[in-house]
Amino acid sequence: MALNDRQKRYLKGLAHPLKPVVMIGNKGLTENVIAEIDSSIELHELIKVRVSGQEKEDRLAMIDEIALKTSANIVMTIGHIAAFYRPAKEPTITLPKK
Repeated sequence: MALNDRQKRYLKGLAHPLKPVVMIGNKGLTENVIAEIDSSIELHELIKVRVSGQEKEDRLAMIDEIALKTSANIVMTIGHIAAFYRPAKEPTITLPKK
């Protein structure tokens, strides 16, 4: 599901007060970390992930890989923090229309 600009702005506002639920350390993006991110997105729909200890290009590649492997949308990236959104089977977040 592709998000339009209005929906991304709405989700950024919701994501702003959130704390990162998953933190990626020096070992990088392992299958266990992907599984944890996937289950967190399933539970919360909108989460933040902290990617530490990487160069900027590596961080951005890791964020893209997370989005690809979890079928989530990247809502925002600021420094070491990225927010991801994927609607649940029974969504709790109602997105604005186009």
